[in-house]
Amino acid sequence: MLLRTILAATVTATALLVPATAAHAAAPPAAPDAVTAPAAPASTVTAAERAAAAAADPVIVVGGLIGVSIAYEPIAARLRADGYRVSIYQLPNLGFGDIRESARALSSYVDQVRAATGASRVDLVTHSEGGLVSRWYVKFLGGAAAVDQYVSLGSPQYGTYVANILAVVGLGSCAGIVACQQMTIGSSFLADLNSGDDTPGPVRWTTLRTWQDELVRPVDNAVLADGATNVLVQAWCPLRVVGHLGLVLDGTTYTAVRQALAGVAIRPNCFAV
Repeated sequence: MLLRTILAATVTATALLVPATAAHAAAPPAAPDAVTAPAAPASTVTAAERAAAAAADPVIVVGGLIGVSIAYEPIAARLRADGYRVSIYQLPNLGFGDIRESARALSSYVDQVRAATGASRVDLVTHSEGGLVSRWYVKFLGGAAAVDQYVSLGSPQYGTYVANILAVVGLGSCAGIVACQQMTIGSSFLADLNSGDDTPGPVRWTTLRTWQDELVRPVDNAVLADGATNVLVQAWCPLRVVGHLGLVLDGTTYTAVRQALAGVAIRPNCFAV
């Protein structure tokens, strides 16, 4: 019985984390927020931009399920190179537990960063489950007063069928993994999170998503309503192939993250590496 439980948990974690071995590069269908526009020209960060980033809010990169800190070093390193003050927040118990408890822990961490830096607000760059943790913090735990920018990368804002389907293949309710249960479409957690305004407070909300996301299905469940800026990578760069974990590694996606943090119009650079 113990072996069966361990196996089920392993399969669940794998299904929620490991990208498919190959991504399909077929042309995506039209999306409501798709924009036909030329690719942004390649550019470098100027000294003035780097100085502005150094003076900007500290950035906290919030990881996802089983998102160990080192997995987010690539995007953190890019941000540091561009002048931002950056730290990485690894979810408690690697995100397996109650998302609401992870949000309470994030609240304490944000307070620590603000105290250490003297900043009144922080910016959150979140991946996958980290986007839900951060939204709960902002919406229900006073985070609206401490967060300036919220940027999510492939977060299942309205759930994902990947979590729902685990019950169909005989693993019960996500093999008892609470966070997985909460990310199923129609969960009571998501009903609470998505009740009322998707984008409360003075926070500036941005979501980034990709058609090749293996874990957030349907892909448009990664968007927010109520005035959020929702960016589909392939609306700008149709040939760009980016998976779920690739969102924290991809150069084009990073240019959109940097533009969101700078508060400028988002025009991803399709040729960034």
